[in-house]
Amino acid sequence: MNIPRLLTRQWHGYAIHHRHRTNLLLHIVAVPLFMAASALIGLAAWRPSLGLLEACIAGLVVSVAIQGRGHRLKAPPGPFAGPADFVGRLLAEQWVTFPRFVLSGGWWRSITKLDQA
Repeated sequence: MNIPRLLTRQWHGYAIHHRHRTNLLLHIVAVPLFMAASALIGLAAWRPSLGLLEACIAGLVVSVAIQGRGHRLKAPPGPFAGPADFVGRLLAEQWVTFPRFVLSGGWWRSITKLDQA
């Protein structure tokens, strides 16, 4: 998997595909949940805790389900080439593309444009 190419492809048109108000609001909650849950998996492994691991897995599942619901409100992404492509694209969006969208002001610009309509 060519990570720089994946990130470029994801970023290109990201704002265009993330304009639906509900989808934007779901993402602003679900992506931090995904990030926290995936980061805490390391803690659950370092200080073995089955309860924490279960909570992290539940957080990941809930986050992906929430975002999946939001993604139904917009044009669907291209088909996945397989499980590795799904995981790579998911991690890239969660850890790089969406945070970049927020930090660049793209999320705010999209939300405020919707509010003016």
